Amino acid sequence: NPKKSRGLFCPGEPTEPVTVFRFIEQEKAHHPVATLCRVLGVSTSGYYAWRQRGASRRSREDAALSQRIRLIHAGSRGTYGAPRIHAELRLAHGVRCGRKRVARLMRAMGLAGVHRRRTRGITRRDPRRPVYPDRLHRQFVPDAPNRVWVADLTQHRTEEGWLYLATVVDAFSRAVVGWAMGDRPVADLVVDAVTMAVRRRRPGPGLIHHSDHGAQYTSLAFTRRLEALGIAGSMGSVGDALDNAVAESFYATLQRELLDRQAWATRDQLRMAIFEYVEGFYNRRRRHSALGYLSPYEYEERWIQERKVQPQEGVVA
Repeated sequence: NPKKSRGLFCPGEPTEPVTVFRFIEQEKAHHPVATLCRVLGVSTSGYYAWRQRGASRRSREDAALSQRIRLIHAGSRGTYGAPRIHAELRLAHGVRCGRKRVARLMRAMGLAGVHRRRTRGITRRDPRRPVYPDRLHRQFVPDAPNRVWVADLTQHRTEEGWLYLATVVDAFSRAVVGWAMGDRPVADLVVDAVTMAVRRRRPGPGLIHHSDHGAQYTSLAFTRRLEALGIAGSMGSVGDALDNAVAESFYATLQRELLDRQAWATRDQLRMAIFEYVEGFYNRRRRHSALGYLSPYEYEERWIQERKVQPQEGVVA
């Protein structure tokens, strides 16, 4: 009975004769062809006629597309799921196909993207220090680079102990524009991160730096540094991740695509991995769903070209 054979195939895959014949081809080493045909409700002569005709045009196209998908998946460090692979095929390779087709071929090859998990933050507020007002109110959509920077601090364990990472992200393009790493969660980390960002981007007046209420961001050293740089500080409410959603989103991506995928023996090993991920992959190549599946630097470059703005005006092309 052909209806009984539906459980042998992937969900959503129609049990047409060609699909059944492919299954028989795969299983004929384990069971007689005649038995498989009888159980699956197709004729033996139909199966052999299908074999003589060879692979259909659709099968050949699927095979070629599968090879492209496998290479893109490997190039993404095994992180891309069907939506980003579909975008890569369309934007970088000029291949037009359906996202559902990409998902089906990935299932057949056992390929999948990485998935997010919840993590604990390390924000510790110092009640003795003043805080900045919230200048954004969750409006993380500036109309140009270097208008709004968001910052946060995270940690990850190695066999030597914790490694702490401070980052500054441009809310316009989601590019990581400054970062610093160290063995302790001290104010120097966030000072170094914003100093790097300013050195690389050379922002004009009116820039807002937004963070949580962590003691590093309310410290005297950081407050003085922002004042010296002419940057306006901003902070969301206490304990609400949505008030720093762009920075939280970057760390969730970093956790999912790098930090949680292996154990790290030393801090130096993790430092090098984070540097290579941020500068070699995330900023330059990783397709971001919030940017129309462009990478951060591609998004900025398109903005430059559309407005004929020179790169020296504070954008790293």
